[in-house]
Amino acid sequence: MILCKSNVREILGQVEVFSYERASGVPETRLYRRRWLVVLVFSSYSLCNAFQWIQYGIINNIFMKFYGVDSFAIDWMSMVYMLTYIPFIFPVTWLLDKKGLRVIALLATALNCVGTWVKVAGVRPDLFAVSVFGQLTCSFAQVFILGMPSRIASVWFGSHEVSTACSIGVFGNQLGIAIGFLVPPILVPNVDNLDELAHHISIMFYITAGVATILFILVIFVFQEKPDIPPTQAQAKARSIPPEQCSYTASILRLLHNRPFILLIFTYGLNVGCFYAVSTLLNQMIMEHYPGEEVNAGRIGLTIVVAGMFGSLICGIWLDKTKTYKQTTLAVYLLSFVGMLVYAFTLNLGHLWVVFITAGVLGFFMTGYLPLGFEFAVELTYPESEGTSSGLLNCSAQVFGIIFTIAQGKLIDRFGTLAGNIFLCVFLFLGTIMTGGVFLLECRAFTTGCTLNLLCTLCNESQLSRSRVVRS
Repeated sequence: MILCKSNVREILGQVEVFSYERASGVPETRLYRRRWLVVLVFSSYSLCNAFQWIQYGIINNIFMKFYGVDSFAIDWMSMVYMLTYIPFIFPVTWLLDKKGLRVIALLATALNCVGTWVKVAGVRPDLFAVSVFGQLTCSFAQVFILGMPSRIASVWFGSHEVSTACSIGVFGNQLGIAIGFLVPPILVPNVDNLDELAHHISIMFYITAGVATILFILVIFVFQEKPDIPPTQAQAKARSIPPEQCSYTASILRLLHNRPFILLIFTYGLNVGCFYAVSTLLNQMIMEHYPGEEVNAGRIGLTIVVAGMFGSLICGIWLDKTKTYKQTTLAVYLLSFVGMLVYAFTLNLGHLWVVFITAGVLGFFMTGYLPLGFEFAVELTYPESEGTSSGLLNCSAQVFGIIFTIAQGKLIDRFGTLAGNIFLCVFLFLGTIMTGGVFLLECRAFTTGCTLNLLCTLCNESQLSRSRVVRS
């Protein structure tokens, strides 16, 4: 058996608990059934927000016609989600540490609700700026959502179900993207009459606004900050630490000196950035080879995300059972690269059923990587805040998402979809190599730590022996 950090942490935890039991008894822990309601409500409002990220891009050509703008302007309706995240994630993570889950949940749902109603007011060909402002507001709400799954999982769930709970939290976001691929092409057909088009767009926006409003009210009455009794010994210990002892700036600086985690920031950004680019530009890629297939473009996007949802859940359950963070992450990353390669070279074959299959394989591994990245980050950075580590991962994903979307879009316009997809394959291959580097760095750091501990133990024993000899 390979002795890794998770094994050591488990052993040390058992020793710590054993000694604590002998000294004064273990603090009470309890799992509440309410934890499932909390994660379900979170997943629901995450779904509502994620749906809006892709609702413009998947019918790119229809919104271009309605608002009289070019494809790059519509692409920015998706990329604005990535852009707003980058500067605001750090203050929002600080707010999460200071004010807790409930305040963050209320702000997320309130902003999402306001943004949806602003977009309802912008359904006119001359009000594209209003629609942009509504999307900008919803994108700001996303900053309060993306880093939450790991925090909710650790605050509410037992140690044996943390990875599963985190996967459920990510599941809601993925389901929202899936619905965002499927529903807009159905609700908004490609018609030439602008008044009729405005009617169909209004229906979509009114439904979204109604759901967002209900979820905001639900969070007010249902979402609880934390359970009265902590679910694990780790949470009990975390609650005993005074807030003033937890320096957010110091935590970030410690993370930025953690070399394996720095590599993970880049590898996570490369993988998820590729997913963002493929999702944003999917309509353009399908339309190039299969004109008039807007609905099937949405279904292909749905296939990518639904397959990824199964991948996320399976990976989460697998991690809870095996704790093989490094090996699983590397394997899934490598298969994401292979899936992207196959998708790139089969897109232009002229058979939609082939595209559905290859897109499903790509989605299973690429989207399935999302919770793996979060959990691996927690493993590498323990005992730092989950919100801080996941925030840095998501920030990297947004940066690479913008870069890849713009670059791939330009390559598609100039050289075609194959060139754009090969561009992403190159970076996924680079990410696979870097993920292997994370494994090597972590093993080296662990080996060095064990060696130092052994030397310290030997020195202490030597000094003790000497003192005994002197005394005798």
